[in-house]
Amino acid sequence: MRREARRRGGQRDGGRRGRAAAIVSAGLAAGAARASYAALTRWPPGGQATWARTNHRGEPVTLLEGPAAAVAAAAAAAISAGMPPRGRAALAAAAIGAGAFGGYDDLAGSGDRRGFRGHLGALARGDVTTGAVKLGGIGAAGLASAALLGGSPADVAVNAGLTAGAANLLNLFDLRPGRAIKVALGASALLAARGQAGRHAVAGPAGAALALLPEDLGERAMLGDAGANALGAMLGVAVAASLGRPARIAVLAGITGLTAASEVVSFTKVIERTPPLRWLDMLGRRPAARPAAASGSAAAAEPAGEDMNREGFRPAGMPWDEAGSEPAPRAATSEQ
Repeated sequence: MRREARRRGGQRDGGRRGRAAAIVSAGLAAGAARASYAALTRWPPGGQATWARTNHRGEPVTLLEGPAAAVAAAAAAAISAGMPPRGRAALAAAAIGAGAFGGYDDLAGSGDRRGFRGHLGALARGDVTTGAVKLGGIGAAGLASAALLGGSPADVAVNAGLTAGAANLLNLFDLRPGRAIKVALGASALLAARGQAGRHAVAGPAGAALALLPEDLGERAMLGDAGANALGAMLGVAVAASLGRPARIAVLAGITGLTAASEVVSFTKVIERTPPLRWLDMLGRRPAARPAAASGSAAAAEPAGEDMNREGFRPAGMPWDEAGSEPAPRAATSEQ
């Protein structure tokens, strides 16, 4: 009896220490994210104009939130005391790889091709878009992260798909202020509830995301591809590190289904038509922009931003949807 009591007491103590370590990691990520964001906005690489976008209100936002989130989350994961070295390396590799290729597409992408169909179709015609480069790069980062986690060839394949797929999926939610971060925090909470492995794996991305949520909701900054891809990839690694194979396969199937649906269904329209989702989506956000007073112009007749595509502007002939996920030219507006 005494031995059993000591064992249970040791488990409780270990659980408390594990939770405390995860909280410390999240706090470090949050502090690093705020510090990185402050430094980047004060000394932006290439100047402020390189990272500046204009949202659907005609107000300026910056893409620097994304690199700050990616760097902070990767750094916190790399020094996390609650994960084995290979797990820490996998998280850091996912964040750095996905963040770097996402950032490349943020800054160099033209927005002429959108979604998997657009990029793969262009590639079939011999046109290598920045989005296609990003897809290949994130796939390679996912494979590298999965290899670091180890396991059988089947496990490596599933884990690579989870990492790359989650990176792309979270980016598809980066369509309105705070939306992608809310999705990331919700996924983090679910994984943290699975036990210590999940708590430690999500501490870095959750801490960084939460610290930068006010900037996102305030429409001063946005994650962009760099931030959304990096946080999503880390969540994919967290799934791979904390769930059994059947659960991982189920999650991968869900990611695949949602990604396929995004090619034909507007996530924003679904959210707008579902009251609980709309309430959560608007939580903490500024009220939606109202249409201008009727003046006979086309601009007055068009929606005031809630049905805009990812970049918040609509080129001539493009329907009001959000199927794509690639950044528009720098002179164009952003989604937030």
